[in-house]
Amino acid sequence: MPYQFYTADVFTDTQFGGNQLAVLPDARGLTTEQMAAITREFNYSESTFVFPPDDPKHTRRVRIFTPGGEVPFAGHPTVGTAHVLAAIGDVPLTGAETRIVLEENVGPVPVVIRARDGKPEFAQFSVAMLPKVTEPTVSRETLASMLSLDAKDLLDGDYAPQGVSCGLPFLLVPLRDRSAVARSKLKLEQWERALQGNEHEMVMVFAADAERPGSDMRARMYGPSVNVIEDPATGSACACLAGYLAARTPRDGTLRWVVEQGFEMGRPSIIHIEADKANGDITAVRVGGNTVVVAKGELLGI
Repeated sequence: MPYQFYTADVFTDTQFGGNQLAVLPDARGLTTEQMAAITREFNYSESTFVFPPDDPKHTRRVRIFTPGGEVPFAGHPTVGTAHVLAAIGDVPLTGAETRIVLEENVGPVPVVIRARDGKPEFAQFSVAMLPKVTEPTVSRETLASMLSLDAKDLLDGDYAPQGVSCGLPFLLVPLRDRSAVARSKLKLEQWERALQGNEHEMVMVFAADAERPGSDMRARMYGPSVNVIEDPATGSACACLAGYLAARTPRDGTLRWVVEQGFEMGRPSIIHIEADKANGDITAVRVGGNTVVVAKGELLGI
């Protein structure tokens, strides 16, 4: 039977920017092997497959695949899938804000869809798992060499590299400026020796040196462990970044940053991140952005 699909660009308001995503709004009947094969066929950083929810109080169940296999949670697939389902009418909009819950392998993920003139414009998810931190297992010198940088390009002290997970683990590496972010290039052989098989195989570099007015951070993410050498926009890593930054901000309340990613790849992405703090503790993390639906079609012969 044919399966309908949509493609979307996520974390952008401009077609052919952001991070590409394929969405199958009704994937009932597909096996895990078929979903993996379809994902490799699209060859985007992720594809999503939508099913009825296990819990009738929730909206949909979503399985997320990279070309390297299934992942428990990811940011741009969550934002983009919510947007696509609303755009095609599978999830009815209830006004300026529509609240839904997507079941992912990490757990239920709440999503708010913001609409303008009856059309979805912006979606924001709340993480199912608050930031969990660990210390890196490799030295600054090893990280710098692996990223084609000098050790002096990496920050230290309170802003030293750290492992963070909100359901998908990343090694966050703060750099001195946007130039260092641009010069970073993952050396695959060194990555294989230093990080492959490690809990934090995926690496996000970032600097508090943005290019566009209104932005706060510039970032890049390298994920060879999931067959994504570099990702144009990584919502799950940005959720970790929100936790990292909030832990180092000496005040409570809702903290907000805007992250630029994908610029070096020619796919500029804008990611809005938030963290709530109360009595010094992080109580919530949210990630959101715009999405543009690009194409629709059918997969035949499955």
